[in-house]
Amino acid sequence: MANDPSEKTPAPKPPSDPPKPAAEGASVAPKPSESAATPPKATAPAKPAAPGTPAAAAPPKPPAAPPPPKEGPTPLDNELVQRLKARFGDAIKDATQDRKQAIVLVAADKLREISRYCRDEEKFDMLDDLTAVDWPKREKRFDVVLILYSFPKNERLRLKAHLGQNEPVPSLCEIWPVANWLERECYDMFGIVFEGHPDLKRILLPDEWQGHPLRKDYDILKQDTAWVRENLGIESGQ
Repeated sequence: MANDPSEKTPAPKPPSDPPKPAAEGASVAPKPSESAATPPKATAPAKPAAPGTPAAAAPPKPPAAPPPPKEGPTPLDNELVQRLKARFGDAIKDATQDRKQAIVLVAADKLREISRYCRDEEKFDMLDDLTAVDWPKREKRFDVVLILYSFPKNERLRLKAHLGQNEPVPSLCEIWPVANWLERECYDMFGIVFEGHPDLKRILLPDEWQGHPLRKDYDILKQDTAWVRENLGIESGQ
């Protein structure tokens, strides 16, 4: 059957242009992957300061720390000291504080009276310790030292009295019975006599021992050698 001339056949589309080949000898760079990390940008080096430009001012130095407070006794005039001075006058020689502890220097002949007042009125009801210190170059070479404790106030008080080498001091046994043993030890080691003590004799060394070992001018080796030779009939191994 003959084709109908009225029906038109569509014209064929011209073929698309083929990709142009790369020039001979040229390399084709591959496209970077989208997931690849972007390389960091290079930081430009700091520019040197122009000649004549003033340098930045240095920060101010912090102020120097204050020196630590000096250790040692400091003057004391609290209510306790004022009451003692009002009661005993010139018998209170000095008052200081050291490491939060009150230290009151009293006249030796008033030590018993002041101690009784401290126990009864100021409530220092415990004699914690009684000892001595030797200062051989001082005119009154000994310090008799009492350390008192108050249970009601949770507080300590130190009483001191200066004594000459042969000067006695009142015994405190009737105020604090524990003073019996402490005064005997002080007599044994320092030779200090406590007037009124019921049985003042040595407590650490033999009765026949010569001298008092805690005096600064005492020669312990000489005395030990002499005692061992006299009482044991042998030479000391010291």
